[in-house]
Amino acid sequence: MKYVLVTGGVVSGLGKGVTASSIGVVLKACGLRVTSIKIDPYLNTDAGTMSPFEHGEVFVLDDGGEVDLDLGNYERFLDIKLTRDNNITTGKIYQSVIDKERRGDYLGKTVQVVPHITDAIQEWIERVAMVPVDGKEGPADVCVIELGGTIGDIESMPFIEALGQFSYRVGPGNFCLVHVSLVPVLKAVGEPKTKPTQHSVRGLRGLGLTPNILACRSDKPLDINIKEKLSLFCHVPVANIINLHDVTNIWHIPLLLKEQKAHEALLKLLNLQGCPKEPMLEEWMGRAKLYDMLQETVRIAMVGKYTGLSDSYLSVLKALLHASVDCRRKLVVDWVPSSDLEETAAKEAPEAHKAAWRLLKGADGVLVPGGFGDRGVQGKILAAKYARENKIPYLGICLGMQIAVIEFARSVMNLREANSMEFDPDTTAPVVIFMPEGSKTQMGGTMRLGSRRTFFTVADCKSAKLYGKVSFVDERHRHRYEVNPNMVPEFEKAGLVFVGKDETGKRMEIIELPSHPYYVGVQFHPEFKSRPGKPSAVFLGLIAASCGQLDARLQASDGQIIQPASPAHGNGYSTTPRTYRNGGSLKKQKQLPIKSLVNGGSFRSNGNCVHVQHSST
Repeated sequence: MKYVLVTGGVVSGLGKGVTASSIGVVLKACGLRVTSIKIDPYLNTDAGTMSPFEHGEVFVLDDGGEVDLDLGNYERFLDIKLTRDNNITTGKIYQSVIDKERRGDYLGKTVQVVPHITDAIQEWIERVAMVPVDGKEGPADVCVIELGGTIGDIESMPFIEALGQFSYRVGPGNFCLVHVSLVPVLKAVGEPKTKPTQHSVRGLRGLGLTPNILACRSDKPLDINIKEKLSLFCHVPVANIINLHDVTNIWHIPLLLKEQKAHEALLKLLNLQGCPKEPMLEEWMGRAKLYDMLQETVRIAMVGKYTGLSDSYLSVLKALLHASVDCRRKLVVDWVPSSDLEETAAKEAPEAHKAAWRLLKGADGVLVPGGFGDRGVQGKILAAKYARENKIPYLGICLGMQIAVIEFARSVMNLREANSMEFDPDTTAPVVIFMPEGSKTQMGGTMRLGSRRTFFTVADCKSAKLYGKVSFVDERHRHRYEVNPNMVPEFEKAGLVFVGKDETGKRMEIIELPSHPYYVGVQFHPEFKSRPGKPSAVFLGLIAASCGQLDARLQASDGQIIQPASPAHGNGYSTTPRTYRNGGSLKKQKQLPIKSLVNGGSFRSNGNCVHVQHSST
């Protein structure tokens, strides 16, 4: 097993996760099998109880692990399925060591950070690195490890010590350290400054780790003289200094690594020079170039609670992006704080209220993502009502589906008191109830989590067709509340159809409104399994409906769902059989032309240049 450690210095938020993912892509493109591990030095056992404002979204894995959003980057870039053990936290390590101490495993020894904590870290890394994550048998060839935080953080010290010991133990040729550092340009001077990187490398060396490769983040490409200066002061060969400058979208990052021959440096340092392949990145290149060329836009109103931080909905943004590229549209996301849509906002913040409604009414489609708590719920209900009454494509995820059910009960079924027991435990019309197996006292890890199977009860519904007319799908869940099964007959009598249910038939998973062009709600989180080139089916349905392509795609479902050609082949539709994330392989369909639509604004969201407008602007 070979190991690549990615660390970051001086400033957080430099893109270590994207760098680690891109290194994995390049190594995989060389024909190697790759797995990954993210180390988070915080004391939390996992990310499940952390606020999205604190740490961005909570990414959910197949096994129910609630992990750091960087594992989402790894899964999307490398098209792998990780486990909860691929996310190491200080809380997990200390808990495992304390459990051993309580059992008497240390035979009366004084339990200390060195060697017991550091040994536990190394054992965890070696154990998890051997677990296959790509669906094949046997361990991967290379494990990419990302150490969260920055060098010098006090909470990282046990991990730094453990990784120093680990690099010595596995030996040269089996371990490579890539250090991501900032090379800023001061406006007053106008030239790149190397001191932050010099100090960062000095600090890293002082802690017992020596970088083999420098990944230098900068606004613009660095001149050779800057690389030579860094080489002189940091003792890293010029050939091993990679410049990761700002790009139009993160799909260019693996291409930057290849252009600067980072793969050659990695293979040499890992003693893998016998690997004959150059990175095969034609698909990545085509996708990155295609995205840059897209002109016609599709505008989606994201009505949520955490709209002040785009990382709170990172996987939702990526799923929208994957679907919009598949439909040959440039994505425009209008962030609409749901509380600004409410009547109280009209009195307390009239300008924000007007701006929120202006964005909602100007959107081609509406998406209400998951969330917890009652703040902004009324605004989400109003957004669902607007989309339903005005035939605007709507997708509700988790809470967004429950919102659609509540709104339908109030507006169509005249159940004015209809509500979720999450927001009103004493409601007389509980259309959404607490799940019987849930816990109201223990917060962490007590929700319905991970991959669960959903069976389609209506074979010709839009969702089933988008998934490829399969009988069931496996999607990831994260919720404590569910639609009240006792009220389902009343809903269906009024016209709201529950087209997907769990294996018992009592847990509602997918809703559709047949009289609406696209009004879909799902209890699961389809965004977690969306991939570049393999978009989530229900996100693809939302984008296709929002830009006038849905009918053609659904009409083709008896043969093959119409698929845009691969990026390298320009516009038009492909006839290549397609496999969705959870569906089967579909048949061929003749080529059809693409039709166009819409308008746009501008913002960069975590790498991919997603055009965004906030209601406050």
